[in-house]
Amino acid sequence: MITDPLTLKISTALFAGAVIHTFFTKNFNHFAKRYPEGSAGENLFHFLGEVEVVFGLWAALLIVSISIIHSTETAVSYLNQVNFSEAAFVFVIMCLASTRPVMLAANHLIDSLARLLPLPPAMSFYATALIVGPLLGSLITEPAAMTVVALMLRDRLYSQSLSTKLKYATLGLLFVNVSIGGTLTHFAAPPILMVVKPWNWDMAFVFSNIGSRALVSVILGTTATVVFFWKELSKIQINHIREGRKSIPIWLTLIHFGFMLLTIMYHSYMPFFLPLFLLFLGVAEVTREYQSPLKIRESLLVGFFLGGLVTLGGLQGWWLKDIVASLQPNALFLSTTGLTAITDNAALTYLGTLVPNLSDEAKLALVAGAVAGGGLTVIANAPNPAGYGILQKSFGDEGISPIGLFVAALPATVLFLIGFAVT
Repeated sequence: MITDPLTLKISTALFAGAVIHTFFTKNFNHFAKRYPEGSAGENLFHFLGEVEVVFGLWAALLIVSISIIHSTETAVSYLNQVNFSEAAFVFVIMCLASTRPVMLAANHLIDSLARLLPLPPAMSFYATALIVGPLLGSLITEPAAMTVVALMLRDRLYSQSLSTKLKYATLGLLFVNVSIGGTLTHFAAPPILMVVKPWNWDMAFVFSNIGSRALVSVILGTTATVVFFWKELSKIQINHIREGRKSIPIWLTLIHFGFMLLTIMYHSYMPFFLPLFLLFLGVAEVTREYQSPLKIRESLLVGFFLGGLVTLGGLQGWWLKDIVASLQPNALFLSTTGLTAITDNAALTYLGTLVPNLSDEAKLALVAGAVAGGGLTVIANAPNPAGYGILQKSFGDEGISPIGLFVAALPATVLFLIGFAVT
């Protein structure tokens, strides 16, 4: 691992540049309009305005810097030490979760549960999708839940004429609910997965100390949003599920879920799940009459984003670790929530495992703060880039405003912070 002060400071400066860049992607897209359509200038600024490529670009600058300061061999050696399993996993699970058989099954489940609520159809769908979907992340992992729910909302809700306030409120609620909704188990949320082995946490401990509070927060936050937007939601006609010309055989749906299950079970083993994904591509080709086009490009962009994030984030421990070690539990809880907005929450909890003699109270505060802040920005939680990429076109030509997302996610974030602090 690289330890010389100059490289570490350059890595932090580049990391800060990437964070700032994410807040100005909207401006780059605006600049692109000043150039003729199809020109190099337009293409360049559109490229710089793609959130999914931001951290990959700045990570490339880091590798160039390491090569200049040290050598190409040092840069390659550093890349060999970076764990890209999560980025590759998110790419694969996003492709699998967005297939037509999986999406139709998820839509049928949500619709069946929505009918049980004594509410108008649009409100029932909205509440069920934003409660059940994120909570399912505790079983199928957060990236899969984010992909399924975001696609469902895009096709059936965001395709309607929604107010900007409702669009952002839904986006912020989705990101927060996915971040905290994966805490009912000890294997689905990346920030919890980082600590279960070093700290010997099991599922019962995670659920009783974090998951139970998250469950209440997801229900209350979604209910409050439905009540606040009651008038607008009551006028919306939710789109029906598009079955297509060929109904999906049950055996094919089970095969798709089988691929998802194996990928989730072995998500830490890239040499297993990447060849498995290649086998799935063969199955998808053979059964293409039942398939919609696979979302390879969208998933690759999200994987590229996360790959860049872990490449840059891997050298930030020199300043983050000291902050974690110096704070008392209550201060650590709030500080971690804020820090999560500017770095990946799994990276924060991983650094926490490297701090010796953390109290049990401090450990809980660190993890709770990390999942609480997971919806505030696109970089805060690993599944967020997937939701961002799926929904950004629903916000017009300029896409999603990072400030708009931050403000929209604050109410649900504060609700969980209060719920965790007082119970």
